[in-house]
Amino acid sequence: MTHLWHLERGASVTPGAGVHFSVWAPRAKSVRVRLTSGGEHELTRGDHGVFEAFAEEVTVGADYGFVIDDSDTMLPDPVSRFQPQGVHGPSRVVDPNTFPWTDREWRGVAMRDLVIYELHTGTFTGEGTFASVIPYLRELRRELGVTAIEIMPVAQFPGTRNWGYDGVDLYAVQNNYGGPDGLKQLVDAAHAEDLAVILDVVYNHVGPEGNYLPSYGPYFTEKYKTPWGPALNYDDAESDQVRRYVVDNALYWITEYHIDGLRLDAVHGIFDFSAKHLLQEIVEAVHEQAKRLDRHALVIAESDLNDPKLIRPIEAYGYGLDGQWSDDFHHAVHALLTGEKLGYYADFGAVEHLAASLREPFVYDGTFSPHRRRKHGGRSEGLPREKFVVATQNHDQVGNRASGDRLSTIVTAEQLRLGTALLLLSPYVPLIFMGEEYGETNPFLYFVSHGDPALVDAVRSGRKREFESFGWGESVPDPQAEETFRRSILDRGRAARPEHAAVFALYRDLLALRDEEPMLRPDGADVTVDERDGCITLLRTPRRGTQDAGALLAIFNCTDGARDVSLPDAKHGSWTLRLTTDAAGYGGVERGVWSVEGEPWSGDGAWRAEPGDEPLRLMVSEPAPKRAVSMPPWTAALYIRRSSQL
Repeated sequence: MTHLWHLERGASVTPGAGVHFSVWAPRAKSVRVRLTSGGEHELTRGDHGVFEAFAEEVTVGADYGFVIDDSDTMLPDPVSRFQPQGVHGPSRVVDPNTFPWTDREWRGVAMRDLVIYELHTGTFTGEGTFASVIPYLRELRRELGVTAIEIMPVAQFPGTRNWGYDGVDLYAVQNNYGGPDGLKQLVDAAHAEDLAVILDVVYNHVGPEGNYLPSYGPYFTEKYKTPWGPALNYDDAESDQVRRYVVDNALYWITEYHIDGLRLDAVHGIFDFSAKHLLQEIVEAVHEQAKRLDRHALVIAESDLNDPKLIRPIEAYGYGLDGQWSDDFHHAVHALLTGEKLGYYADFGAVEHLAASLREPFVYDGTFSPHRRRKHGGRSEGLPREKFVVATQNHDQVGNRASGDRLSTIVTAEQLRLGTALLLLSPYVPLIFMGEEYGETNPFLYFVSHGDPALVDAVRSGRKREFESFGWGESVPDPQAEETFRRSILDRGRAARPEHAAVFALYRDLLALRDEEPMLRPDGADVTVDERDGCITLLRTPRRGTQDAGALLAIFNCTDGARDVSLPDAKHGSWTLRLTTDAAGYGGVERGVWSVEGEPWSGDGAWRAEPGDEPLRLMVSEPAPKRAVSMPPWTAALYIRRSSQL
């Protein structure tokens, strides 16, 4: 790419002159653009099956569609910027250059600095619009401490209720959320609050209702199958323009909407055996455009393959993505806290699994998976930890439960606090699902609003089949019912109640510590993880070859009984208890974290607790018997040792 990219397909406005229409329809003999206000224009066929025309009398706001060959049916533009009447209606001409952006100085957020907050626009507030999200941005950044919001897909989907993964118009922003200007206003407001915006995009399938792409050309292939519908044609005959359609879409969000990053949905459903994989092509195009825009633009993949190739550098024969989700951490935490053993949780549940997920992002890195009954994953050694996004809750792991129940409703308050500490003290990029930060108890259910009765029945039966492997016998809420959607809206009034304010306080304080302590950032320190007797210690020390900046020790008691945790060797210095999840301010009972006698040992130092006024300090003396800290059940504690040089 030698110039700043701009969108060429669809309707392009030349102010004061007219509108240029361009559409790929390689198998059509003729294409006309029809205006709902009256009149048609014949498009001229050019190279590669692209039809084009310039209409001088057409202006911004005109509604239009394309008519192919002898049909009289007006179809939406595959590259429509706006579908004001939904997926079956006409497209609207939009001028992308008239929005008054105020984020000229914004440069984005680096991967290592991300703390991601995932939200669904329709259920984040009762209004369910982009505009209704804006008043909460300052709280998310200044009070909670996240650095990015990740918006679930907003490409136009059928009806008004959907997670977004049934989108069919990849370039059109959902009409009832606020359309193009609504999304731009949200992004601009987020940047004003020092928040990055990541957009969830779907390139592995297109929704089943309102998908008119097959009428235009070979957008899909029979070579592969996905669980969600036909696979997009990325490597079969006439696939070049399909690839361009998707790569252009990625550039479109980065350029016209100032989006800071893309989360690519389920890339294991993107099938491409081309010499250059589509994912690499997207990454190269996005990074080049970001360079020309003089800001960060990230590409993050969701994948259940545990495949490090996604994020390996291109020069090391990887695809070069900036990051990927690692579900193993979630599964390890969830299975341990809940005791659930069905479905993929059968591969997890032991403290050893959790410790392994803290040492390396993939628990299954080429080892045998009992659930899959085969070896799974690849080794991630040597890859920066900042490239892995982890969560204890997200839309998939909550919403794909039969009752959409959140972790706050299925574990104890102690366990919930422990899970929070594990997430925010992990050596990875943390993701928080909306409402998690104050212990929301409303479910997040699966909901749709399709117009096709047969499709509705298929969705209902499909959801029931999906839960068979988990043994969830409770009735599955009707995805089509408006009540299912309503039940999923956050109850923000709950956040002010004392027990929920305590949950928020723990998230706030842990995120403040991540901001204050560089070693708590991904790749900010060397990490040593030990596991013994149901407890995990995670020690962060300055990276080899760097100046001693102290150390951080996180201790996690992952059992229902008190445990005496042996402490790792330490240099001379003073250790301060900075945080314990058992504190009263977080809803705990402050049972204390004290030392107990242990076996004598030989070494350059030992730990000694002084149970006086806060902050509790662990002093190192020599010689002394080795010490251990007594941890209450389901509790985490963080100790900090300042360098004597500081």
